[in-house]
Amino acid sequence: MEKVTTFGAWQVERAWTPELAAELEAAGYGILWIGGSRDSHLRVAEEMLTATEAVAVAIGIVNVWSTDADVVARSFHRLEERIPGRFLLGVGAGHRESFRDRYAKPCTAVNQYLDLLDAHHVPVDRRVLAGLGDRMLLLAATRARGAHPYLTTPAHTAHARDLMGADAFLAAEHKVVLSADPESARSIGRPVVDEPYLHRQDYLNSLKALGYSDQDMADGGSDRLIDDLVLHGSGADVATRLAEHHARGADHVAVQVLSRPGRALIDEYRELGRALELTGGVA
Repeated sequence: MEKVTTFGAWQVERAWTPELAAELEAAGYGILWIGGSRDSHLRVAEEMLTATEAVAVAIGIVNVWSTDADVVARSFHRLEERIPGRFLLGVGAGHRESFRDRYAKPCTAVNQYLDLLDAHHVPVDRRVLAGLGDRMLLLAATRARGAHPYLTTPAHTAHARDLMGADAFLAAEHKVVLSADPESARSIGRPVVDEPYLHRQDYLNSLKALGYSDQDMADGGSDRLIDDLVLHGSGADVATRLAEHHARGADHVAVQVLSRPGRALIDEYRELGRALELTGGVA
């Protein structure tokens, strides 16, 4: 997987079907991102790869606390043998609140997990790290192809690029609602941001570092915070805002479309894809 197009489609694992994967490939999205998986056998990724022809498929992360690195590595090689060159493996430590009985020294745990992947010859350039804080971003620049930060803004993208240097791959996630009505868009975006992310300390720390106050993060998030984390407007408006990530150093933006009531998710992605002037595929 030498080079990918600049926009991808991000959804949680349960939202993906082989049919949706094929439709989003046809719509021109360059990477199909599975938000996270606890399945060490990578079955959903395999189904998506089988259903598509050339698009890259990535797992946003497999969690080091809940997946077996040895099984994940064998699964990577199974996919590579069947469908070579199209799978990207994301690795991350998740949140302390979700793994209280195991969570300690996340960078150390990720490093140890990567050691096991190295032992199984999973290529460095076929993996990314879920990085928000500086230590994980630096680790992503040295032990992976790069970083896949989640719940970010172009300001975080700029900081990540400065920290990791010019060569590391940087794929930022951003949520969007295709609605010109701010109140309607916030009613869709706020619940997604609030639970669980405004109740996870690592995200709160990241947002504080970006200049948001405790008041911004209270009671489901201020309008300013929600508008920054969940872009809204017409397809053209959203496309302009997403391009800010590229202007600040991103190689790729993983777009998480939050569909409006009564609208099919694929139709929302197609509308945005037209505004983004996607051509699709892996070069």
